[in-house]
Amino acid sequence: ANKGMFLLAPLVMCTLSLAAWAVIPLNAGWAIADINVGILYIFAISSLGVYGVIMGGWASNSKYPFLGALRSAAQMVSYEVSIGFVIVTVLMCAGTLNLSAIVESQNTRLGILGWYWLPLFPMFVVFFISALAETNRPPFDLPEAESELVAGFHTEYSGMKFAFFMLAEYSMMIVNSCLIVTLFFGGWTLAMFDLGLTTNVLKGMGLFGGILGATIFLTKVMVFMLVYVWFRATFPRFRFDQLMDLGWKWLIPLALVNIVVTGLFILAGQERLMYWIGLGLIALTAFYLFKPRRAPEPAAPQKVVHAS
Repeated sequence: ANKGMFLLAPLVMCTLSLAAWAVIPLNAGWAIADINVGILYIFAISSLGVYGVIMGGWASNSKYPFLGALRSAAQMVSYEVSIGFVIVTVLMCAGTLNLSAIVESQNTRLGILGWYWLPLFPMFVVFFISALAETNRPPFDLPEAESELVAGFHTEYSGMKFAFFMLAEYSMMIVNSCLIVTLFFGGWTLAMFDLGLTTNVLKGMGLFGGILGATIFLTKVMVFMLVYVWFRATFPRFRFDQLMDLGWKWLIPLALVNIVVTGLFILAGQERLMYWIGLGLIALTAFYLFKPRRAPEPAAPQKVVHAS
């Protein structure tokens, strides 16, 4: 075991996860660092988080943490690829890397229907699934599968060192929820057809408008945190081969195709058509999920033959 690396691993993970909060805008101008490359900053920070997991698994000098670290390296790298492709499509629509500017690009007359969740509905689904996997949350918690690896990469940790790992994991869950709200759900705005709380309306309210906008933002974030917990209680854990298949055979090809399709629509000046396609996809998804299913027919009673 390497004591220095063992102690450094949870500190690295916790520091990186908290550093990502620096560019999250709770409202217009309400960010610690409103930099022009905010989305790249978060992507870089989240990519470095895998080093903390690998360091903790290797320095523990135990087979279960080491296997959990190897799983985590493959899983986090794989799903960060699909997250990167999703971000590209959002940047193509918004034309900026600044998180506040991305929210402003969704602040249209359509309001809720102008947010990017509608024209980029498949990418929203890909992003959410990839965020679950990238933060090692159920049903993608293979790096710490207690039924196979005791507790995975943090098996040998206890006390505050273990708490740092958990703090980093839950902090990144909240950061990913903030990203979903920022990229797809209009950030701090809540309006429809120029009626409601747009950025200009909130600015006109002064400090109260700033607090109200931040409250709207955090409420949206809590909805997605609830979905995190809902998924944990609903879906069974994937096998590792299923996890890799989902990422490389489904999500990444879907994201690549969507980049091409989005680019073609933008070049043709038919961005509005993307909203109708998004509505159609949502309608098809709802029909598939909620269509009435025929009840299975009862099995015919079997004739009992008595021995003579």
